[in-house]
Amino acid sequence: MVKAVVAGAAGGIGQPLSLLLKLCPHVSDLALYDVVNSPGVATDLSHICTTGAVNGYLPDDNGMQKAFTGAGIVVIPAGIPRKPGMTRDDLFKINAGIVRDLIKGVASYCPDAFVLVISNPVNSTVPIAAQVLREAGVFNPRKLFGVTTLDVVRAQTFTAAVVDGDAKQGGNPESFKVPVVGGHSGDTIVPLLSLAEPAVTLTDAQREALTHRIQFGGDEVVQAKNGAGSATLSMAYAGYRFAHALLEAACAGKTSVEPSFVYLPGVPGGEQVKDQVGTDFFAIPVQLGPNGVEKVVSPLDKISNYEKGLLETAIKGLQGNIEKGIAFHKL
Repeated sequence: MVKAVVAGAAGGIGQPLSLLLKLCPHVSDLALYDVVNSPGVATDLSHICTTGAVNGYLPDDNGMQKAFTGAGIVVIPAGIPRKPGMTRDDLFKINAGIVRDLIKGVASYCPDAFVLVISNPVNSTVPIAAQVLREAGVFNPRKLFGVTTLDVVRAQTFTAAVVDGDAKQGGNPESFKVPVVGGHSGDTIVPLLSLAEPAVTLTDAQREALTHRIQFGGDEVVQAKNGAGSATLSMAYAGYRFAHALLEAACAGKTSVEPSFVYLPGVPGGEQVKDQVGTDFFAIPVQLGPNGVEKVVSPLDKISNYEKGLLETAIKGLQGNIEKGIAFHKL
């Protein structure tokens, strides 16, 4: 049983994510932190008949310290949502500062916690988080995660839609496993459809259309909401799915393999992947255990020639995103 913190708990992702964490049997204490409305969200959730206390905190009266102290896991969805025509990179200037300040709180009040960064652009915010923790002398790469699970969730869902109706392939999204590597924006996202389990048969046109939809699935939501928001419910589900898998490993010893954007030189098996891709940060399947990342489970030696081309494009964009995050922290 652990204390969990949601930083950005009153937002479009934070509220449904907090609800899901209230239902998690591994969470004994749920602390909700935000600049507005978090006490109200906490009161609302406190009426749910599951075990575990819920408390909301604002910046006043040392709210961050009270929320973060003693936490075993901190999930950070804080930031502004993406608007029509806005890329994840456009979010950088605002969200980077928010993440930096929250990670300073982690370093001060719960330096041993698992840290899950959802705030976009993840390709840049996770390197910022790593720099802050490193300067504070508390950086543990095995406990810092950029949450890229929504890319995998979309890959499962969209792949199932393509093969739906084919009796040989089936169409249940829960039945598919599709590795996704690279980063967490646009063409830095590389779905490895050739390694889907169970295997799927796709035409070249289907493969290209499906790859594009997985990479830019967030645009569908932004457009469908007519500027009123971005992916919040699906992101909350994806964030909880990763958090639950991590807590299952930490609290119940149930290891699993999940994708995450991690600091490769600091995790077992990461150096080999770094040699292949040339970046310090990269989204790759990792085995989760009681201490966080137990090891990298790399599929890169098995990918198709088409996916190798996607990976080359992804690495070019990803390197710039990472450098932008590091440069921001140096300002």
